[in-house]
Amino acid sequence: MSFSSLRRRIGSSRLILPLYVPFFFVSFLRGMLAPVLPLYAGSFGVSYGLIGLLLAGEALGTLAADLPSGLLLRRLGARRTALVGVACAALCTLACSWARSVPEALLYQALGGAGAACYHVALHAYLTGATTVNDRGRAIATYGGIMRIGGFAGPAVGGALASAGGLRLPFAVAGAGYVTALALITAYLRPSDGPSGAAQSGLRHLAATLRGRYRTVATAGVAQIMGQTIRAGRAIVIPLYAADVLGLDVSAIGIIVSLSSAVDMSLFYPAGLLMDRLGRKFAIVPSFIVQAAGMALIPLTGSFGSLLGASMLMGFGNGLGSGTMMTLGSDLAPPQSRSEFLGAWRLIGDTGFSAGPLAVGGLADLFVLPIAIWAVSATGLGAALICLLFVPETLRADRRAEG
Repeated sequence: MSFSSLRRRIGSSRLILPLYVPFFFVSFLRGMLAPVLPLYAGSFGVSYGLIGLLLAGEALGTLAADLPSGLLLRRLGARRTALVGVACAALCTLACSWARSVPEALLYQALGGAGAACYHVALHAYLTGATTVNDRGRAIATYGGIMRIGGFAGPAVGGALASAGGLRLPFAVAGAGYVTALALITAYLRPSDGPSGAAQSGLRHLAATLRGRYRTVATAGVAQIMGQTIRAGRAIVIPLYAADVLGLDVSAIGIIVSLSSAVDMSLFYPAGLLMDRLGRKFAIVPSFIVQAAGMALIPLTGSFGSLLGASMLMGFGNGLGSGTMMTLGSDLAPPQSRSEFLGAWRLIGDTGFSAGPLAVGGLADLFVLPIAIWAVSATGLGAALICLLFVPETLRADRRAEG
């Protein structure tokens, strides 16, 4: 398949420079920190619980800023909201390179998470408005795939930088690298891009929507929390298990994370096709079942090779779910209160992202690391069952509504 054919299939070319390319740089820079952050947290000489708290710092900051980001998006539009978010993430990532205590590093992580909320909600709203139900799965799966491509390339670079210059060097390099994303958004994302409508009516319409569709939003929200818990747990479980149980160094951990991400990133287009041709649940349910199986196998591994196999299985499952939760949120979002709904939807998902590291750290302190890993695995299975049994198929519902 040629690039031009792929471009036509994944969406309009106007998504590429203003959205896909800058988000690739953001994802690559975040990916650089994936194998380093758990070891960076451990370098402060604290317990598993405090490591988990520090690793959850970004997610907690995002959690606090999700709803305000939706309101800010209504007022500023996609371009300025995204610029505010990327600039904040850049400064806070750079600041982590000189943090000297857990509270200081936690503050920087939380503020960086608030910036991430701004640019994620802004870009999600832009994607929702730029797509229809029939091509939304592929367009948003491509967005998720770009995040995974950055996750593939970034960890090996981050691990190499940490090995060469210490655990703080990747933070300094990543903080400076955000300038590229800022320049691309400034140049190519038009000021008019973004949701529109009366700000004073957005929250009222959102409240009415939630009252009228309470069961659907509630069950989908619970599935999103549980699904994002296993996704976030994967980021802490693999490096900690590799370092503390198997005794692998940061370069080996970077290789494992990158190879797992290679499998992950290769499946974004099939995931989008599944969502647009067969239905959202045909991607969501297998994704979380496979992730749960891979997570459950990790405590049974005893070498670099076996941990790599379990990690790649998790990567396969996560790749099947590329863009699924975002697509589900876009399908459920009412046009009159899109900004506020997507802020609330991200808040639900980020609750799961916050819970993942906290669950691993807390349960590992109370019991042992394998027990924590199996508990997180159970959340992935729970997400699959809830989506299968209780969440309606939004692709078919939206097509009936359009007809």
